[in-house]
Formats: sequence, structure tokens, C-alpha cells
Amino acid sequence: MSKNNVTFRLDREKRAALDAIAASTDRNLSYVLNEAISLYLEIHQWHLAEIRQSLAEADAGDFASDAEVEAVFEKLTHAH
Repeated sequence: MSKNNVTFRLDREKRAALDAIAASTDRNLSYVLNEAISLYLEIHQWHLAEIRQSLAEADAGDFASDAEVEAVFEKLTHAH
């Protein structure tokens, strides 16, 4: 896999936290940043996929009925 350099500004507190994570896990800063970016991308790609799926369901008219919504609301508001 080809690697590219990226340069950006980071505040001192974030840098110190990243350095601490790298030191405590016996990894270098590049590894920690790559892991953080991988997790960020995974979360946001999942989120976008969920939005696309929801929009497709809405376009298809696939909505919960009033009775289904009321049943869930009842369950959540009267749970002990």
C-alpha cells in the first residue's frame, strides 16, 4: 500500500495525549494517528451508509405505522 505524508496543525493538548497513547502502547505516533483515522473513517462511512439506507427506505415509503411508534413509545416510557 502506498503511503503519503500529510501535514496539519494540532493543538498542544491533543499532541500530548497522542504522544502519551503512543508511549503507553509502545507504538510510534504515526501508528497511533493511522489507527485514529481508520476508526474515524469506519464510523463516518457506517454513518453515511445508514443515512443512504434510511433515505432509500423513506423514498420507498417504508415507515413505521402510528401503532408501531406508539407501542415503542409506550414500552420506553413505562419501562422499569
